[in-house]
Amino acid sequence: MKTLQTSTRAVTAAMVLATISLTACGRSTDEDAAAVRTTLESFYAAMKNAENATAMALIAPDAVFVEGGRLETREQYEKNHLPSDISFEKQVTGKRGEWDIKIKDDTAWAIATTEYDGIFDGGPVNFTSAQLAVLTREADKWMIRSIHWSSRR
Repeated sequence: MKTLQTSTRAVTAAMVLATISLTACGRSTDEDAAAVRTTLESFYAAMKNAENATAMALIAPDAVFVEGGRLETREQYEKNHLPSDISFEKQVTGKRGEWDIKIKDDTAWAIATTEYDGIFDGGPVNFTSAQLAVLTREADKWMIRSIHWSSRR
């Protein structure tokens, strides 16, 4: 009987320590996923509102963008691509599906599709865009490291 009580106490102590350890590690995966989603939605909202500085503040210094078979550094994206993305987001309404977010330690990857339908620069637009974003956590802030965009009619 005494051995059973000792075992029960040991198991209870181990469970309490495990709970404390998990709590001490910080946020839950759900909280992290919400923070990643907020970062991505803030990025797209900044483009929609022509807030260049806000959009760029969410992008890591070493970020790489992938679209149409091309790679762009953060600086190239800001100079060459962001202005057209802002113009597009202001003119065309997109309906984004739910972000599918996976997190491992301080790295997250998120996938979503967006259906676009409307007029851009006077011409009709109708396509589905797929987005794959990679983010890392730095000092409790999620930063965009890469976004890969592809589309189909």
